[in-house]
Amino acid sequence: MAEDESLPELFRLVNRRLRQLARESLDPWDVTPGQSRALGVLLRGGPLRLSELAERLRIVPRSTTEVVDALQAAGLVERRPDPHDRRAVLVALTDHGSRVGEAVRAARAAEAERFFGALDEPDRVELARILRALVG
Repeated sequence: MAEDESLPELFRLVNRRLRQLARESLDPWDVTPGQSRALGVLLRGGPLRLSELAERLRIVPRSTTEVVDALQAAGLVERRPDPHDRRAVLVALTDHGSRVGEAVRAARAAEAERFFGALDEPDRVELARILRALVG
């Protein structure tokens, strides 16, 4: 296997292509991949404290604040009081944020289907098995 075809290099190329496709699929909504991830977590988990959102996104709270600030400026999320702790704040999707989140989810799923559509079903199953082994 040539150096430019090493497993790490091939993996980097696939990863770069996936990131590029993700950015392109998000263009209609002017949402970054990080913001898209936050929308997805909020779609699945409902309103969350910033610390919980940071934990689910696996990013530091400071970065979460920046993501939420941008989403709030775009009208996609709102901060509201936590009914169980008046000192705490929850981040929740607005109606517009829910619609955008669902549209983004559908667009990314369609993009992934096109990308992985190059593989037949046995290859997809095998790739999933291999990736799970690498994740641990």
